[in-house]
Formats: sequence, C-alpha cells, structure tokens
Amino acid sequence: MEAAVKAAQIDPRRSDSTLTPGAKASVLLIERALRDRHLLDAKWVDGYFGTTTVAAYTKYQKSLGYTGVAANGLPGKASLAKLGAGRFTVTRTIGPGTRVSTGGFVINTRTRSMLAEAKRLLGRNLVLEQGSYNPGGDPTSAGTHDGGGVVDISVKGMNSATRTATARALRQVGFAAWVRSPAQGNWPWHIHAAAISDTDLSSQAQHQVGDYYLGLNGLAGRGRDDGPKVTIRTWEEYQRR
Repeated sequence: MEAAVKAAQIDPRRSDSTLTPGAKASVLLIERALRDRHLLDAKWVDGYFGTTTVAAYTKYQKSLGYTGVAANGLPGKASLAKLGAGRFTVTRTIGPGTRVSTGGFVINTRTRSMLAEAKRLLGRNLVLEQGSYNPGGDPTSAGTHDGGGVVDISVKGMNSATRTATARALRQVGFAAWVRSPAQGNWPWHIHAAAISDTDLSSQAQHQVGDYYLGLNGLAGRGRDDGPKVTIRTWEEYQRR
C-alpha cells in the first residue's frame, strides 16, 4: 500500500511516464482490479498511477458510497482491502487515524504524531495557524487544507535560520514543508506542511506532495524547491530508518 499511495501522489505530476521506483507491481495489481470492475481501460494497466488511474480509483471509492476526502483517488486501507478481496493482500498499510483537536485546530492522529516528533527534533514548540479538514476556510490555501495531513505553522519570533531549521525538521519526519513568504502570495510569513502519503489529503495537497518529490515548491507556478535539502521519507519510512 505504501508504494501505491506514493505513486498516486507523484505520477500525476510527472511530465513523462517514468514509474515511481518500487511501485510498479503494486500499482499493476490495483489497475488490473479496476480494469476487471470496468473502471479502467486495459490500455492504462501499465504500473503508472497517473491521472487516469486516480480518476478510476475515485470512481471505485464512490461506488462504495464514499464521498469527500474519502473519494480522493488515493488508495485508502479499507477501500484497497475491498478491491483486493480474493486477489491480493494489502501490506504496509497507512492510516490517518482519528480526527483530534490540537491547539484549537482539527488534525488527525498521524499528523499529530509527526508534529510531536518534529518538535522533539527541533527542541521547540510549534504553534499551528491552520489545521486540516477545513474546506473553504482559507481561500489563499487553494484547497490544500480541505482534507487531512496539512497544517500551517506560525513563525512568529523565528529568525530566518530558525524558520529553515523548522522546515527541515518537518521534512525529516515526512512532511512536504516550505517556508512561505508574503512575496509568494497573499499571506503572512508561515510554514506550510503537507504530510506525505496521508490518505485523507485533498487533491490539491496530493499535487503539492507530488511536486515536492519532483523538486518543486508546491505553488501554482511550480517553481524549484526553495526549502532545505533532506532525504525525502514518509512518516512510516522515517520510523523504520
């Protein structure tokens, strides 16, 4: 599951048909199952989890009665198990966990654990300015906070070096994280962080994560990544390191 979810974030953002390393076999199992449910044409069964496969998976999720972020095209643990029944076993599962309130904002328990570890690495507290599951709450966020896994962090009292160190710590534990400045958009200084492979990510946040893997800055203009360089890992990969 981890490999397939990663591919579903990265592949739609590629300018070519390069496969996500380590994901082909898992993606093929999913695509074949979608094909056999008449949700995906055979020509798209290629191990590439691009926009067509994402759209097919969304149709499958909706056929199960899922709506909103539960029908976002990312393979969730429950939907993937149903798709694989009698065909394949789902391993290395990912779950966002339950929704909780932290500092007055709603996030999920996976995100909460990631933030706690980033705080430990950084040696300082992190204050949220915006949480997750906030559809339409901030028009400048372009829908990235509509689902789970995405937070904005206050940089009040931080100098440039501390802002960069905070983004680095967030990246180390599995966030696609960037320091955002007023020069980039209609917002104050803050850090925007999207939890890689959170299966509740909105489609806009999925695109940001995919761009992060491709060395981009997660903004609409798709400029080069301007954040600290780290080895890109998911939260699950970080815990196994």
